[in-house]
Amino acid sequence: MVRFSVWIFLLFSSIFPASYTMAQEGLKINWLSFEALSDSLATKPKKTLIFFHADWCMYCKKMADEVFTNPAVIAEINAHYYAVQLDVETVDSIRFDGQLFTNKSPKKRRGRYHDLAMLLGARNGQLVLPTTLILDKKFFVTQRQFEYLHSKKLLELLQP
Repeated sequence: MVRFSVWIFLLFSSIFPASYTMAQEGLKINWLSFEALSDSLATKPKKTLIFFHADWCMYCKKMADEVFTNPAVIAEINAHYYAVQLDVETVDSIRFDGQLFTNKSPKKRRGRYHDLAMLLGARNGQLVLPTTLILDKKFFVTQRQFEYLHSKKLLELLQP
């Protein structure tokens, strides 16, 4: 009987951690495009988180890899926020709230920022990355952070 119990214990202890890890890996933030955000806000107003980043920004990558993969952060954002991320150097045209926003540069270049990033994410005409905005249901900015935010700090900002 003891042998059977040990066998069952070993079997379950090897199965459950694997399934738990697989479930954790499946958790992701439901990132929206600005176009989808516009539609979502029109049908169901909700608080919004906007994350501005660039390919060359190491702290942006660190937030993406460490903070936006934290299960508590994912759960809070997915439950209470619309989430949008924007590469500030994208050359894609973005239609948001009935307006068309562009990057004047025809190629993606460092220091050539998208108009929407400058409108929403700049401080004194300068973009500092990473930038995180938190907006209320009426799309008014309640928090504007121009720095790396670790998980604990971001959760403090997200939870009223």
